[in-house]
Amino acid sequence: MLDICSEIILISENMIRKNHPSDGCNIECTPFQRAVYDAVRCIPAGKVSTYAAVAAAIGCRSPRAVGQALKVNPFAPEVPCHRVITSALTLGGFRGSTRGEALQRKRRLLAQEGVDFNADGTLKDHSHGGHSSPL
Repeated sequence: MLDICSEIILISENMIRKNHPSDGCNIECTPFQRAVYDAVRCIPAGKVSTYAAVAAAIGCRSPRAVGQALKVNPFAPEVPCHRVITSALTLGGFRGSTRGEALQRKRRLLAQEGVDFNADGTLKDHSHGGHSSPL
């Protein structure tokens, strides 16, 4: 299984914070949100990571805090928050919703990138990088 979580940690640790989507914009975000967005920007198309792995990559112990930062992500699609799923390898939430049209949109965005989910909502192919622990 590809370990995208390790890749996020390495990229985050070595990242030079330039060319951030917010550079040159009047959109403000907290240092924590910027760290989340920087880490999530490193998840390539066709891959996913977990809220817990992103939290670990930025030195945070709260996957829920990562979810809250992504809920208000003003930089989509440059910050691809749809590529972050739960540690149970389910979709989780999207744009503040855990069901309905918003979650179906997340599923469609991931499907367009080749990441599919079973009928029960779990990641179909774990080679896309979903990992059940933050490392």
